[in-house]
Amino acid sequence: MTRAAWLGALFFCLSLVLQALWIRAQRRMSLTQAQKSYGVCIDVEIKAATPSMGGVVFLVLGLLALVMDWSVDSLLLWSLPLAGGAIGLLDDGLKFFSHSSEGFRSLGKLRVQLIVCAVWTGLLFLGGRLGFWPGLPSPWWLTIPLTFLGSVGMMNAVNITDGLDGLAGGCTLISLGVTPFLIPVTDFNVTAVAVLFFMVAGFLFFNVRPAKTFMGDTGAHFLGGALAALCLVNGRLLALLPVGFLFGLETLSSAIQIFTIRKLNRRVFLMAPLHHHFQRKGWDETEVTTRFWLVQAVGAVLLTLLLLSMAQPAGAF
Repeated sequence: MTRAAWLGALFFCLSLVLQALWIRAQRRMSLTQAQKSYGVCIDVEIKAATPSMGGVVFLVLGLLALVMDWSVDSLLLWSLPLAGGAIGLLDDGLKFFSHSSEGFRSLGKLRVQLIVCAVWTGLLFLGGRLGFWPGLPSPWWLTIPLTFLGSVGMMNAVNITDGLDGLAGGCTLISLGVTPFLIPVTDFNVTAVAVLFFMVAGFLFFNVRPAKTFMGDTGAHFLGGALAALCLVNGRLLALLPVGFLFGLETLSSAIQIFTIRKLNRRVFLMAPLHHHFQRKGWDETEVTTRFWLVQAVGAVLLTLLLLSMAQPAGAF
């Protein structure tokens, strides 16, 4: 626990310093992102001038965490967020060099995600780490595809949620706050959660409204991969439900909107994902963000309590 505390403090300080330096460097290089012409068109000039690749610092700190604790457990945990972040970095880079809001083609990016997550899921299977929840039957023919879908889905869900200042980062902190109640309390797990929590806290210092930097696809894919890995490496597939509660709602709203537009020729929401719907209804960006944080906190805590009532995981708080 002591090691987790000092590593958390170290990574918080490193996150603050590296983000500050990286923001300056991005401004000098004009590393900003073109805004979508079909977006909400609110504060377009301000957001277009904001550095948009803050997630690069996550990659640096994730690599540092891996090197500092080189082991099979560490490699399994950090490989998914690092691979996801690399995919996001390619996407962000293409957007910057093409001066467009569209980078990696959606289907192309999905194919790469599927390959990465398939390989990673295979490694978990070979390591005997797949499982739904302690005490529940976990047949391999069901846990393998659901673990695969969970890892791909979480990456994309965080990316979809990352649309307002502080929204995805704040929800990630809440998710990390309930994670220790869902996974075994080992020195490795506690340290990993602490490192991630304070890494994200350092970023959020600069990302709350008005944001000085955005995480970009690099950061969103990294965080989605990290949240998935914490649950899945420990054989807690169902833990994705509380950890990804708000992210899941955002993804579901986008799926519903796409389906109804294409099949029924009508819209359910004023705009998807869900946070843009409430912006269209006139909510201030800060109102949407803080209320969504509250929804994530309530949903995560309630679902965590529900899971803990089903079966007490050995070694959990």
